[in-house]
Amino acid sequence: MNLLQIEPTYDVEAIRADFPILQRRVKGYPLVYLDNAATSQKPQQVIETLVHYYENTNANVHRGLHTLAEEATEAYETARAKVARFIGAEPESLVFTRNTTEAINLVAYAWGLANLKAGDVIVLSEMEHHSNIVPWQLVARITGARLHYVPFTPEGELDMEAFEEALRQEPKLVAITHASNVLGTINPVEQITSKAHAVGAKVLIDGAQAVPHRPVNVAQIGCDFYAFSGHKMLAPTGIGALYARRELLEEMPPFMGGGEMIRRVTHEYSTWADIPIKFEAGTPNIADGIAFGTAVDYLQQVGMESILQHDQQLVAETLRLLEAEEDIVIYGPRDPASRCGLVSFNFKHVHPHDVAQILDAHGIAIRSGHHCCQLIMRRLDVTATARVSFYLYNTIEEVHAFWKALDDVRKVFGKYGGR
Repeated sequence: MNLLQIEPTYDVEAIRADFPILQRRVKGYPLVYLDNAATSQKPQQVIETLVHYYENTNANVHRGLHTLAEEATEAYETARAKVARFIGAEPESLVFTRNTTEAINLVAYAWGLANLKAGDVIVLSEMEHHSNIVPWQLVARITGARLHYVPFTPEGELDMEAFEEALRQEPKLVAITHASNVLGTINPVEQITSKAHAVGAKVLIDGAQAVPHRPVNVAQIGCDFYAFSGHKMLAPTGIGALYARRELLEEMPPFMGGGEMIRRVTHEYSTWADIPIKFEAGTPNIADGIAFGTAVDYLQQVGMESILQHDQQLVAETLRLLEAEEDIVIYGPRDPASRCGLVSFNFKHVHPHDVAQILDAHGIAIRSGHHCCQLIMRRLDVTATARVSFYLYNTIEEVHAFWKALDDVRKVFGKYGGR
């Protein structure tokens, strides 16, 4: 495997200096944070945005006529425009949500309940996160729609022949992940969308693992809905986004009712505000929304192509090291270019929870468990996996520290001894 090279202009040490948490020590060791698929760390610029808002501009947005309200509204809507442009969308087509999960639920209940009926087919894949399974199960129970799952191949790639077979049922919706949070697989979403549209299906894409790590353009993909989270891409927790085609947002009923999302309320009925406010009932997550815009600014300054190349180098080195270990099983595609920035693996005779605890003793943070993907675990015939996941501030030296710490797993469990 050829080791990919990072562009000379990519200064990972300068990037790391922007992240205060990376300066801390855990169990006496420098922190090695390799749990970025769960949540990313936050740069000082994002933290300062939160502080600045609460110290200088704290007010509710929209409708207020005083200075603080106007400043807060401008900052909040400017952030919406930044996030929308980041994925190639218009601000009116971007609804702020709490996270990817809420965004998918919004589509499930606002679009799904209005458009699905008994016998309609929803196509999913077996590599979906629970957030892109459970909402459709709930909607299917209400509407009588059927769920059809497309399997993945032994190599961890979506079975496109099975997908095309599923399309012969003329589904109403295809809901698919852009990048698997277990297998790392990057799905061909443009091709999937084109094929789905040819049979009249709408397409929802779970972009939680894709948007933080690679350039994404929803217009180029052509999808109808695209959901993602801020906290996986340097923004605070509690803020995410749903892109939807404008005409769909216009047609869909509100997901929640209350203040802010109304135009007129009478004793008998209400009318709705313009999109996207129509889907943002109540006081929104103002501070974190504004900080989401700062996170996008940071990512664009570094450059998404550079971040993608950096991720691929770290994944390539991790795969190179782990593939040489006879007692380790790797899951997902072997080509770093076919993966997002993560690698899931298992020792053949050690539970991944034990692996994570031993690595934590070295200050190395990884994730272990089913990663909210129990369908994948059943297909792999395992109860859980260990997972290392990278981001723009991780280094090759941290990959090597992780790899060397695996010797302690062998020493503790005594199966294979040290290298």
